[in-house]
Amino acid sequence: MENSIFIEFPEAEEEELHINNFGRSFTKPGHRYGPAVRSFYLIHYIVEGEGEYSVNGATYRLKQGQGFLIEPDYLTTYTADLRRPWAYVWLGFSGRKAKDILNTVGLSQDSPIFTCAPEQHLEQYIIDMLEHNYGTTSDLYRREAMLLLFFSALAQTKRESVADRSENIYVAQAIRYIQDCYHEPLRVEDMARYVGLNRSYLSTLFKKYTGLSPIKYLQTFRMTRAAHLLSLTQLPITAIAYSCGYQETESFHKIFKQHTGLSPKRYRIQEQAKTAINRENLSF
Repeated sequence: MENSIFIEFPEAEEEELHINNFGRSFTKPGHRYGPAVRSFYLIHYIVEGEGEYSVNGATYRLKQGQGFLIEPDYLTTYTADLRRPWAYVWLGFSGRKAKDILNTVGLSQDSPIFTCAPEQHLEQYIIDMLEHNYGTTSDLYRREAMLLLFFSALAQTKRESVADRSENIYVAQAIRYIQDCYHEPLRVEDMARYVGLNRSYLSTLFKKYTGLSPIKYLQTFRMTRAAHLLSLTQLPITAIAYSCGYQETESFHKIFKQHTGLSPKRYRIQEQAKTAINRENLSF
């Protein structure tokens, strides 16, 4: 159960940037939303408490001051903590510029988590939108202004997090390299050469800032992409394996099962069945 206040607007695919909905929720212990698929982008920001966000087999433990992105057509679940259930605000949006804006603030489904201090006013922007939800021209412009201020705060968070620790620049560069070249047979030596560090030091930094070794991060990224393709396309499994950097399908099958507990075929059947059900029953 959750106690929520929200406003929804009809979808408008032709707009450059469109607000679909926004609101705030105070959840009960263990409250769960999903598995569900959205048709537009959603950003949740946690104002108190804790919970978990799951997408494509990855689960993120989150707390006050953190937030997460949901992209369209991804199957996601989020659950409030049993002892400290979270309260959050959210903002749903779409339009031709939506993806480009998310790129500029450093958010994607492969990197969906952010941290933003209360003094950056994300909660206040959503509350202001809730207080100006009428159909007047004045309120329309005010909501659009709050939307841009919301993105401005996220962009500032990204800038400060990179400037905060110069070491993290190397990790960010290595992650971008992985995102661009994950379909190739990458080695840690390739990543280290790209960012100009030796293998050992890059591995140390990666573990420090991501909690994973470079190889484990690469494998997780590949499995996330593979799970996405299995869930939403009918591409042959051999083609998906190759596009995710595995020349041998047998090796792909083995690693995918270790990562998800299911074979690629079983995962596809399960997730596409869930998606079909959720598309029929989805409510926002």
